[in-house]
Amino acid sequence: MWSEDLLRAAPKALLHDHLDGGLRPSTVVELADGIGWTLPSTDVDELQAWFTAGAESGDLLQYLATFEHTLAVMQTADAIERVAAEAVVDLADDGVVYAEVRFAPELHTGVSLEEAVAAVTAGLRRGEREAAKAGRQISAYVICCAMRTEHRSLEVARLVDRVRVTDPKVVAFDLAGAETGFPPSMHAEALAFARARHLNVTIHASEPPDLELIDDALVHGAHRIGHGVRLGRDTTPHPDAPGGLRLGPLARYVLDRQIHLELAPTCNVQIGAVGSVAEHPIGPFLRAGFNVGVNTDNRLMSGVSPSSELDAVTAAFDLSWGEVERLAVNAIESGFAPYEDRHRILDDVVRPFYAAHRS
Repeated sequence: MWSEDLLRAAPKALLHDHLDGGLRPSTVVELADGIGWTLPSTDVDELQAWFTAGAESGDLLQYLATFEHTLAVMQTADAIERVAAEAVVDLADDGVVYAEVRFAPELHTGVSLEEAVAAVTAGLRRGEREAAKAGRQISAYVICCAMRTEHRSLEVARLVDRVRVTDPKVVAFDLAGAETGFPPSMHAEALAFARARHLNVTIHASEPPDLELIDDALVHGAHRIGHGVRLGRDTTPHPDAPGGLRLGPLARYVLDRQIHLELAPTCNVQIGAVGSVAEHPIGPFLRAGFNVGVNTDNRLMSGVSPSSELDAVTAAFDLSWGEVERLAVNAIESGFAPYEDRHRILDDVVRPFYAAHRS
């Protein structure tokens, strides 16, 4: 078991973190007061507890309903930029050196899609500068999500294609929101456009019908899978199998092609995908050679940080220092930023730190 201080200091990567799920509670209170929005509580601690109770309800729709309050205070360019900047500063303070933050431009109706993206990328750059002044290095990028329950996915995919030309902070397209009953195939036109334009694509696939959503996401060109925790249903522990797991055809495909799984253990427990972090497939997957990483999903709602998630996984599976490093390397190597930028971070920051702290 590695010390909490060491895990916090360790360079980490985050590929699955929602902007509207990671606000500081104090910022929610302040911004809500500025627009006259009524919150469940204006006490910061009570508000944090309220958000986390929603996440722990076991009801995904109730969990998603908590976003009403964060989105309400993110309807101006200034507010969006502030939230993005604070997110980067908070992540850097927790040891994150590479981050991809995602958000759905269509949910910020107070501004245009382009204005929403510009506000986020301005915030990312501002956060990087503030972190640098504090002596912390972080490179942050944005993934634009289309809501799979709505009908603007092609519009958002075209937005990503258009904006990435002038703003390299925009790196990928995602489908987010409620998944059951809304498979990726419902957005086949947007995903075909993404493939034709060589956009980076990650797709959420963590709800029932289990393997079908993961399969559908891969069929439609996902380079990474958002969560993918239910892939565990296609594996069986077996002492004589390579890596200790007997694999079904989908799991074998994911392993052989090293498709990255953006796992978020606490959130996966909260939505009922697994019973506990100790029952989460991230440990067995990592040891069987799957390309997995540790993520927060929604830091505010789940009441987590990158370090707390890493600590929970390390404790649950008694990870070695090499395995902790592997999680960070997996994520950065699977990131959507330019290859040269990611490998500079690996070579200059990540690998030297882990090498220096090997016992």
